[in-house]
Amino acid sequence: MSRRRIPQKVLNDIGRERIDRLLALATEAVREDRPERARRYVELAGRIGAKTQVPLPSDVPICRGCGIPLLPGRNCTVRLGNHMVCVTCGMCGEIRRRPYLKEQSHD
Repeated sequence: MSRRRIPQKVLNDIGRERIDRLLALATEAVREDRPERARRYVELAGRIGAKTQVPLPSDVPICRGCGIPLLPGRNCTVRLGNHMVCVTCGMCGEIRRRPYLKEQSHD
């Protein structure tokens, strides 16, 4: 007897739900000062995303150096200057720079 095939849309929905739940748990672990647990949750979310071909959502910023969620004022600093937003991780020192030219008013 062959196994029934689950449609890709159902797998994507299940993957998205699990990724959202794991990232919520990761941010909660950062708030409770448990960076290793948060790193593990993000790692699991990445694996699920790779398996189900669902990208990680961009609303939770994740450090590319150490792999934990970044919460401004908690484990990262945010600075504005020189037309860039600089986010520095407090755990590993990784710096992420993003331009904000569109948001500036043209005088």
